[in-house]
Amino acid sequence: VGHGSVIAMDPTTGQRRWTFRQFDVSDSGMLTTATDLLFTGGREGYFYALDARTGKLLWHASLGGQIVNGPISYEIDGRQYVAVISGNDLVAFALRR
Repeated sequence: VGHGSVIAMDPTTGQRRWTFRQFDVSDSGMLTTATDLLFTGGREGYFYALDARTGKLLWHASLGGQIVNGPISYEIDGRQYVAVISGNDLVAFALRR
């Protein structure tokens, strides 16, 4: 059985900085924010928030359907949101201030 990983590389040296191993292979894209959050998902339906500098898992949610697209971020009235498609559903999360 295969699995996916998010691997951070140092662009100046090509050295691996950290690895976040996922439960299954992934078709999901990734989104990073100016505050060093990294969002991604997997076929098993988990949506993850990682610390982009360390790879530490900060939060995850089981959304019930495959995550096969890249998440997006948008702002409404000064509040930032992250949205992703899970199966046939569009799911959005508000980020803490």
